[in-house]
Amino acid sequence: MNQFVQSRAARWLALLLFAAMWFSTLGYRKVITPDEGRYAEIAREMVVSGDWLTPRLNGIKYFEKPALQYWATAASYSVLGQNEFAARLWTGLTGFAAVLFAFFVSRKLWGERVGLTAAMVLGSCTWWMANGHFNSLDMGVSAFMSIAMGAFMLAQRDAASKTENRNYMLLCWAAMGLAVLSKGLIGIVLPGAVLVLYSLINLDARLWLKLHIGKGLLLLLLITAPWFVAVSQANSEFAYFFFIHEHFQRFLTTEHHRTGAWWYFVPYLLAGLMPWLSVLPQALRQGWAKSAGEHFQPNRFLLIWAVFIFVFFSRSDSKLPSYILPIFPALAMLSAQVLTRLSSRALRWHLGWLALPGMATLVAAPMVARLSSEKTPQIYNAAFAGWLIPAGIVLLATALISFWLANKGRNCLAIAVTAGGALLGLQLPMLGHESYAHTNSAYYLAQDMQKQITPQTTLYAIGYYDQSLPFYLKRTLQFVEYTDEFAMGQKSEPDKFMTLDAFTAHWNKEPQPMAVVSKDIYQQLQQRGLPMRVAVSDPRRTVIVKP
Repeated sequence: MNQFVQSRAARWLALLLFAAMWFSTLGYRKVITPDEGRYAEIAREMVVSGDWLTPRLNGIKYFEKPALQYWATAASYSVLGQNEFAARLWTGLTGFAAVLFAFFVSRKLWGERVGLTAAMVLGSCTWWMANGHFNSLDMGVSAFMSIAMGAFMLAQRDAASKTENRNYMLLCWAAMGLAVLSKGLIGIVLPGAVLVLYSLINLDARLWLKLHIGKGLLLLLLITAPWFVAVSQANSEFAYFFFIHEHFQRFLTTEHHRTGAWWYFVPYLLAGLMPWLSVLPQALRQGWAKSAGEHFQPNRFLLIWAVFIFVFFSRSDSKLPSYILPIFPALAMLSAQVLTRLSSRALRWHLGWLALPGMATLVAAPMVARLSSEKTPQIYNAAFAGWLIPAGIVLLATALISFWLANKGRNCLAIAVTAGGALLGLQLPMLGHESYAHTNSAYYLAQDMQKQITPQTTLYAIGYYDQSLPFYLKRTLQFVEYTDEFAMGQKSEPDKFMTLDAFTAHWNKEPQPMAVVSKDIYQQLQQRGLPMRVAVSDPRRTVIVKP
């Protein structure tokens, strides 16, 4: 173990640098549609209305997910204001906390060096980093599930005392409760299924006697039941919609139109593991190999966790790229054990291969700059390509420096440089995505609209809805001929839906109406002879007002 790892001051400095790199960019980009706008707006409406029980999106009941992240973001708004940093703070905090917990668990199980390496691997892993800087619910649930996973392993390890077993199992149950309150029943179903598979594959029934099921279930219910009971009492439609429609129908049917081939998640797994992809085969073998002299096999548990969750979502008829996020902490812990055992000669190639994506990024930059389409003009692609050049340079330089360090036998420093360089290099394209804010966010559109909105203005969204628009306008819109994910809420509150004929009548009698439409809808309104003029327009949307 070299001097870099032995220095406590260096480790604290590394933690501070990691925290600065992780949190400093959270507020840089505008909130984009759909996910970021959706979850930013639900929390904003909680703050404005004072109703923290019934989630609403654009003023309509929205029961697709539980309320934990909405509460956290609403609390963030209350302290920091309604801005992009506050909107993403919960995902940033939970992703960061999971990295620290991966260090804690790995150090307990395999020593200081593996713990530090596990944290570096997970913290710089492309998919973990990307989702930690994107406002969706998947990072929160994945972080709590990974905490449950780690706490379970610490509770069941052979060296755990009875007190440790109890305390870590209670932490495991609490983390599962927070996972359920983050995104639903997967927070307990997936860990439970992994437990069953592990006990069957390893023929280990004894661990069932050390789960503290009674106390654990009570703790889980204390965390989850109050909100579920209260929201069900206040909204009779909640229970069926949330538990049946949003869980069983989502997994078993194509109703949500998120289908994909059996290999759908493979590209996300391979790209998401950068810069540590080359270690994956050895990490999987590490997971299957039995640890001599140990009854509980933590590596096999990690492998079953990763494989089962990957297969589970691959078999689902509802797929989104971030669904496999919970497997990355497990893979990071397995990869860390491999990396710390590699010789300098082998390690240099595992780190040096990052030069390939670095060079590929540099080659791709001019090609991206020339792309153009009706919805995304070339000027935005050219601006984004400008970020790819420094990203490619950082990745290429990181690969060369890490290769040189490993070649000199400074393995720990080489791994740290790879982690830091990858975190910086892979964040640059995310920052560059701000180049598309004019089309993927409603920020600039809302700025122009605000100049023409008066207290008498009624806002409409006709056959089209940008999820980030209410967040930036700081007010909701009346839907016209638009349902999508709002079917349940509009059925419960029919006034939240308006036909085109009813809208026309309102438009003609109101003094200052304003409507947001797509280009196609604008042409339909022209054919109907609606009196209107274009107030604001961008490549994807048109805002009309009454002349």
